[in-house]
Amino acid sequence: MTTLRWRLDGQTALITGASRGIGLACARELLGLGADALLVARDPDHLEAIRAELEDEYPDREVRAFAADLSDHEQRLEVYDWIADIGADLHLLINNVGGNQPRPTLAYGEDEVRALFENNVLSAFGMARLAHPLLVRHAATAIVNIGSVSGLTHVRTGSPYGMTKAAIAQLTRNLACEWAQDGIRVNSVAPWYIRTQRSEVALADPDYAEEVLERTPMGRIGEPEEVAAAVAFLCLPAASYITGECIAVDGGFLRYGF
Repeated sequence: MTTLRWRLDGQTALITGASRGIGLACARELLGLGADALLVARDPDHLEAIRAELEDEYPDREVRAFAADLSDHEQRLEVYDWIADIGADLHLLINNVGGNQPRPTLAYGEDEVRALFENNVLSAFGMARLAHPLLVRHAATAIVNIGSVSGLTHVRTGSPYGMTKAAIAQLTRNLACEWAQDGIRVNSVAPWYIRTQRSEVALADPDYAEEVLERTPMGRIGEPEEVAAAVAFLCLPAASYITGECIAVDGGFLRYGF
């Protein structure tokens, strides 16, 4: 009984932005805990290469993939049409898709701001709504949204990005309350700087990287696997009484500010 609380055998997880960084780390973590995986990302060739790689790593698990740009409503619908076509069950949704264009507030064009909200907020909102009828078929399911410390305090990543991540935190709270009666737990994680392809550019500036580390009590950059571990915990039966929460995966950053 204790072991089962820390396993995801027999469950299927849909992971967005699954071909790189935090999304890929989440896929590996969940597969390792016994879940099957449905991977979604934009680049079909890279996504297929990752799917094949994970299939080799986890031969006892089912790993399937579908290429889509989730900032587009029609492509979100296509993902769920694909899930229906392959007859997949769904127990877990990891909303990881997101991006950024850091710059001063006055330097953004209207279209750029709208694109950030489409990609970072409406993708998660839309994917969660489409997942609902599949998740409610089961007694206990979970959604985990990937937010950011940028949605909880000021970070030099641009005001639109911070706004989108604040929206993810509020979406998490609202859905947790609305969907608790449906047996769906909804939580989020808020990473600080994590060593991914997207963070490489900012951290390549040694002065900036030094400032980041000075504001991080643990004195280092986080790894994608450390975010994935928090995500996985929130998916587990062991976390069955946790909903509406945001777990910062930040090396203590939020206790300092920046």
